[in-house]
Amino acid sequence: MQNADVIYFIESELFEFQLNLQNNYKDLAGSALKEVQELIEYYRESGELKEKDYKKYKQIADTYALGMVNYHH
Repeated sequence: MQNADVIYFIESELFEFQLNLQNNYKDLAGSALKEVQELIEYYRESGELKEKDYKKYKQIADTYALGMVNYHH
């Protein structure tokens, strides 16, 4: 998979997370965020995600993860 395809896939998963978060679906948002984090790590380890993109999406995921700590309905 090319880097652009990987980024598109990660962006799609982030969008799903954001939709679930906006609709107050805490469990689904948490699952989607975990999926995003796993994808970021997987594609980095496989070499399909460039380091600069890895850092960008890792920071986004980490920021959302911190926000989810105190997220309540």
